[in-house]
Amino acid sequence: MTERVKVVTLGCEKNLVDSEIMSGLIDARGYQLVDQADDATVIIVNTCGFIDAAKEESVNTILDMAELKETGRLKALIVSGCLTQRYKQQLMEEMPEIDGIVGTGDFHHITDIVDEALRGKKPAKVGNPVFDYDQKLPRLVTTPRYTAFVKIAEGCDNACTFCSIPIMRGKFRSRSIESIVAEVKSLADQGVREVSLIAQDSTNYGTDLYDKFMLPELLNRVSEVEGISWVRLHYAYPGFFTDELIEAIATNDKVCNYIDMPLQHSEDSILKRMRRPGRQRDARELVSRIRARIPDVALRTSIIVGFPGETDEDFNRLCDFVRDMKFDRLGVFTYSPEEDTPAVRLPDAVPDDVKEWRSTTLMEIQREVSKELSGKHIGKEIDVLVERYDGRSDVYVGRSPYDAPEIDGEVFISNCKAAIGEIQKVRITHAYEFDMSGEGL
Repeated sequence: MTERVKVVTLGCEKNLVDSEIMSGLIDARGYQLVDQADDATVIIVNTCGFIDAAKEESVNTILDMAELKETGRLKALIVSGCLTQRYKQQLMEEMPEIDGIVGTGDFHHITDIVDEALRGKKPAKVGNPVFDYDQKLPRLVTTPRYTAFVKIAEGCDNACTFCSIPIMRGKFRSRSIESIVAEVKSLADQGVREVSLIAQDSTNYGTDLYDKFMLPELLNRVSEVEGISWVRLHYAYPGFFTDELIEAIATNDKVCNYIDMPLQHSEDSILKRMRRPGRQRDARELVSRIRARIPDVALRTSIIVGFPGETDEDFNRLCDFVRDMKFDRLGVFTYSPEEDTPAVRLPDAVPDDVKEWRSTTLMEIQREVSKELSGKHIGKEIDVLVERYDGRSDVYVGRSPYDAPEIDGEVFISNCKAAIGEIQKVRITHAYEFDMSGEGL
């Protein structure tokens, strides 16, 4: 009987890409991929280990899947991803339910791990995270057929004091332009129309391979791929955001006017403790330059509240900063101390209840900002990527260039003439806190 494999993905889009490659390798080996865990004889849990909540979710998912050894068909439970890279020994010692583990730099060996686990061994392959995949590896895209994520680099060199990514993912490593373009061409041949370029630090792309910032060149090369309509950029580190990059986004019609640029905080003293680039003045100047050259840009950022040493005064000024900057999208995270990172040794920890209050308060401020900004597209004609049909409302639903998959708003379209996966021109008639509606033209 052919073994049936279910891949469970937790965490970020970078993990999703790894899971899609593992799925491609498993399919190529001849195993059958299944959608339901209950049907699987092998389950692979691709874990996240970035913050405490993610670790807890990963452990709980592993335990939930392990129960299928008693109630389902499960023979082997494999764990991969960031949690295994960081806690190999603890997982093998404390969770006997696990039949094999593989790290972030070794997931291309997943079929060997599965084979060994099915033979009753307890394989563990967790080396230094130095592997870089290329377009030659098989990949089964699990996102809707018209959109896909493309990993352009792995790891990070920025050494922010709060972040464990370098521990789990290693040093920054760019893929070659040729490798990325070849993968995008392959995706376009499969019907993908939107590619989201992802990396922990996308703006640093190319410095290790080409000795200069090559993201503008990459955007232009990817945009030349026939069939690709939208190119979206994620996780732009502000310290490396050049004027050349701004110009590339402004002048390339296929590059979405959408920038996901985590700033993490506004106050100089906190930024210094975080070991983040520049100071508040630099962030304001950068945002000003971006908006001056790309007037209709949608800016998403993320903020960490409750970092060690963050005073009430720091937080109040952060609130003023968010009100003043009027970001189109904002994610707020409470600081989570990560072992083996410098920040855990910093004094003046902020109590958990204060962190939570600050997070809620800042999101309420952003909610008011979002209401204020919500009407700016009313009357405009914008392109919308059609994603689904809502039978209850008898409208189609899609996303604008200003909305990333899964995390941002939607556009409700009446009189839609385009099929799912195609782009429809829409005149925006109504705007809500996060979503919009309009009529197809």
